[in-house]
This record gives sequence, C-alpha cells and structure tokens, in this order.
Amino acid sequence: MRIVQIRQFTESDWPQVWEIVRPVVRAADTFTYDPAMTEREARATWLEAPPGETVVALDGDEILGTAKVGTNRPGPGSHVATASFMVAPISRGRGVGTALVRFALEWARRRGYAGMQFNAVAESNKSAVELYLREGFEIVGTVPGAFAHPSHGRVGLHIMYAHLAP
Repeated sequence: MRIVQIRQFTESDWPQVWEIVRPVVRAADTFTYDPAMTEREARATWLEAPPGETVVALDGDEILGTAKVGTNRPGPGSHVATASFMVAPISRGRGVGTALVRFALEWARRRGYAGMQFNAVAESNKSAVELYLREGFEIVGTVPGAFAHPSHGRVGLHIMYAHLAP
C-alpha cells in the first residue's frame, strides 16, 4: 500500500482517528492507556499540544494511521523527543507504521532533538519492537512485568532510544 500523505491532524480527522484509537485502547495489549478510556479522555491524550503535533497517514481521504510527536520531558530533558503510533487494523503490515516512524524521526531531527525515546513499549508487541529496532532504536532497558497483557500476563516494558544528533 502506498501512503499518499502524512499531514498534520485537523479537527475533521477526529472521527476516523477515534476509529483507530478506540480498538487499540480497548484491546489493552499494546498501550498503557486505561481500556475504559472515554472518547473525550482519548482525544485529550492523543492530540499533542504545540510544540508537538499529531499527524495522520492518508491514502486519499482514508486515514490509515496516526502519530503524535513531541518533547519527552520538560526542562533539562527537553532535548529528547518522543512519539506514539497507532495504525488501523486493516492497514497493518503494509508500511504505514514504518512511514509514521520515519516521519517522527525526521520531525525530531528537523527540530534539533538529540534523540528520541519511547518510554513504554510492551515487549510482547513484537512487530513494533522489530520496526523500532530496524529504524535505529535500541532497547536501553526493560522494566520486568510492568505491563499487564490480557493474554500473556505480565510482560516487560522496553525503554527504547535512537540517537539523532552526531
């Protein structure tokens, strides 16, 4: 599948983005979000405030995935970016996640971040872990049993990092 465009989220995108976010959150198998999260709570969590941003990946008018990018921590940690990604189930395995990860890394490079950190990647989310490793991230630590997976039980949460600055 060819991704036509990755662009900044607009208000009219929310219904399609919610259709991606809702099942991911409800499944409770990849994100540390409360599976009972309401639409209002999800919107407040997913829509990144400036200087960060939320984007969508499109094929025509159809939203295939979404990402949010921003600063990982304020103050002395503000030189490190972070990002989160969700892809519509029907679009998984077709390069949408890869395109969003590459977009996020380029977004951070253009803004002068020294690196990008993912704070909580479920070790059971093999496709995401493999994608991040392929795109230059490394696992810098794992918190054992920190994620309560609905079918695997307690699994580790990886902290992953990619150096961006020379």
